[in-house]
Amino acid sequence: MKIFCTNQGIAREAADGTLEILDLAESELGTILQEDPDLRRVRDGDVRKRVALEDVSLCAPVARPGKIICIGINYASHVEEMRPVLERMGGEVPKNPVFFLVPGSAVCAPEQPIVLPDFAHDQVDYEVELAVVIGRGGSRIAESDAMSHVAGYTLANDVSARDIQLKAMTGQEFTLTHAKGLDGFKPLGPALVTADEFDDPIDIRIEARVNGEVRQDARTNDFVHSIPRCIAYVSRFMRLDPGDVILTGSPAGVGFFQGLFLKAGDVVEMTADRIGTLRNSIVEA
Repeated sequence: MKIFCTNQGIAREAADGTLEILDLAESELGTILQEDPDLRRVRDGDVRKRVALEDVSLCAPVARPGKIICIGINYASHVEEMRPVLERMGGEVPKNPVFFLVPGSAVCAPEQPIVLPDFAHDQVDYEVELAVVIGRGGSRIAESDAMSHVAGYTLANDVSARDIQLKAMTGQEFTLTHAKGLDGFKPLGPALVTADEFDDPIDIRIEARVNGEVRQDARTNDFVHSIPRCIAYVSRFMRLDPGDVILTGSPAGVGFFQGLFLKAGDVVEMTADRIGTLRNSIVEA
């Protein structure tokens, strides 16, 4: 099931590609997942009206996640891209998933502009990432049971202020949250597709384009740590709640290693098989 959150309400995609706007009071999926982790109310909900996708404005599938958990160094291609940095930090790829948190206020909707911060606008970067939305909460989740906690998948752009990130990684000041948790730095969308629509383990193509130029092109079978592994590991340290979002890491091709950063006027598009395209423009503060 492919679900859109729109300015006219929550919608299912119909077989003909139109949207079925549902008779639901909620405007986003995070609220529904609190009591309906399997999204049965969305699957079985009555249709209020049908509209074309181009006739609605899209919102983020989860507007304010309780936690956004970002997994780092999680594609083999990105490990190779980062090899010089890893060597300066000790030379080994971490054996366990590396993760950090950013606030729910970082969420940005499809087509909503990403604002370059006036204090760190020269090295703003993009990263296409498959995002996991938690349906059923839990602590110390077994890896073998992890997929039963997944409501579905969406796309994220893990926007980063690299100059702040470098200062954080060298211990000068700041943290990764400063660099990656700024308002609007985590676009999500365009839709949530339920986990039952994909094979397990998931193997789909993801791509990032800037002004139409392909910058990242990878498949999720390049993960260093699988999604069940990441869920199990993170839930050892903190409870995962319905509506939490896990960003599963970026493949090679990020702007930092190419010296290509985002500037006002750029259009960034993240695309994934079956999920669609998440598009945002870049603007000055």
